[in-house]
Amino acid sequence: MAYVYTNSEMCDMHFVYGQANGNSSLARWLYEEKYPQRVIPHCGIFARLHQRLTETDKFSKNTTDVGASVKVTPEEEAVLNYIDENPTTSTRKMALALNLTHSTIWRLLKKHLLYPYHIQKVHALLPTDFPLRVAFCRWFQDRIRANRPFLAQVCFTDEANFSRDAIINFHNDHWWAQENPHAYSQNNHQQQFSVNVWVGIIGDYLIGPYFLPRRLNGEAYQQFLQDELPQLLEDVPLVIRNAMVFMHDGAPAHFSRIARQHLDNAYPNRWIGRGGPYHWPPRSPDLNPLDFFLWGHLKSLVYATPVNNCEELKNRITARCEQIRDTPGILERVRESMRRRVQACIDANGSHFQHLL
Repeated sequence: MAYVYTNSEMCDMHFVYGQANGNSSLARWLYEEKYPQRVIPHCGIFARLHQRLTETDKFSKNTTDVGASVKVTPEEEAVLNYIDENPTTSTRKMALALNLTHSTIWRLLKKHLLYPYHIQKVHALLPTDFPLRVAFCRWFQDRIRANRPFLAQVCFTDEANFSRDAIINFHNDHWWAQENPHAYSQNNHQQQFSVNVWVGIIGDYLIGPYFLPRRLNGEAYQQFLQDELPQLLEDVPLVIRNAMVFMHDGAPAHFSRIARQHLDNAYPNRWIGRGGPYHWPPRSPDLNPLDFFLWGHLKSLVYATPVNNCEELKNRITARCEQIRDTPGILERVRESMRRRVQACIDANGSHFQHLL
């Protein structure tokens, strides 16, 4: 049976939820720190308790259904409690645990307007990351307020690995036919190859791709910044380059002393990164357009058909970057997404904010 929380426990949950300013992940961490001997609830319970208290003035579940007052049966109470404690469970596991039929579980879930939603995979965050992310987003907004073109002056950069085998999701793959064609897709090849790709985005310009060494160290990265990056930026108007703010994340090669020294000389007080004048918050791919947009879109284009060798992979990456570059308005929409994400991160107090977009 699902654990039933006491009123005292629910009061404490709601108290730490307020301390966390409505951040469910942080509230769960605070609750576990304060009450290590208790049953630690799923982070979603904190928000649900607050919602119940707001809507019904009590912690207990709302027993109204489509405006009519109804009594909750013991079976319904068991299902609702089980869902509160195990929100990611399957209906079959629930039926087995509660000794109910599968159809009964579905009927009760439908009655209480409970539906299964897909879970989003996000980058893991530490509680210490939250204030750093908020501070960066507030700084970013302040710069935009002081200088409206600032968002288009930041050169967002990143590296990604492209291998022979893409990450394939078969969930929506179908082959319509009157008889089973026994179709298949080959992956996990014995002969493997991969490339390390650097790309940048500044304003309406897609910079690159440039193929870096597979094992990138500080010396190789510094040489790239010094010798290759200026050539890659040649098509960007001089007025944009003179105001450009270079951004990269906190990868070891980026944090090397020689790379930071070069950036200090080439972009004095105009670069974002670990150890730089403006700090990039750790574990924040959701704030980098390369991560939240480009890599996924580019890989969907590159791996539309199988890749047979390394040279073909490089050619296809280059061609698909050119295709993205020629798509009207695509990078303008990315900037608008970045603007929304900065505000959503602040609203979420530095925690995951995908549900606010």
